[in-house]
Amino acid sequence: MFTGIITARGALRELAPLGASRDMRLRIDAPWPDAATIAIGASIACSGCCLTVVATGADEQGAWFDAEVSAETLSKTTLGTWRVGSLVNLERALRLGDELGGHLVSGHVDGIGETLSAEAEHGSTRWRFAVPAPLARFIAAKGSVAIDGVSLTVNEVAGREFGVNIIPHTAQMTRFAELAPGDAVNIEIDMLARYVARLSEGA
Repeated sequence: MFTGIITARGALRELAPLGASRDMRLRIDAPWPDAATIAIGASIACSGCCLTVVATGADEQGAWFDAEVSAETLSKTTLGTWRVGSLVNLERALRLGDELGGHLVSGHVDGIGETLSAEAEHGSTRWRFAVPAPLARFIAAKGSVAIDGVSLTVNEVAGREFGVNIIPHTAQMTRFAELAPGDAVNIEIDMLARYVARLSEGA
């Protein structure tokens, strides 16, 4: 489990196929002061997608970790479009007793959204996104959503589109610093909304 509070921003260093399959092995920066404590088998949310650490190390560029990604994950998330140098929002798994600053995030991406626009609004930026139609009913004004792993509060909803505000600190610490209209993003709906909808279907 995660909170949607990004603790580091890294970059994809290497991308290599696993044998003759369409699965890939990724090497990603681990820019935490205590990166040496990352255990093999640990979970790290990478732009909202929970990946399992299969190797760690350090070199002249700093610490890194490797994760293996299936063809299914590559096809259902933005990971399939990553290239060496792509920025990655990073969050290590929540531990019991940690502060829950965002909302509970599973790291299981529900779909790929589209960035529609970004407009300055007072001291922040109003971003608008569109989601696949099946996900739209799970997004509500003042509810939570994870975009590329970032926990955000929904401002307004209009059909498949919704808006959020990004403060400068969040932009500086995440991939929002380089996001642009037309870019794809990983979307994870609030798990509470998912269960409420499920209960309503059974009523």
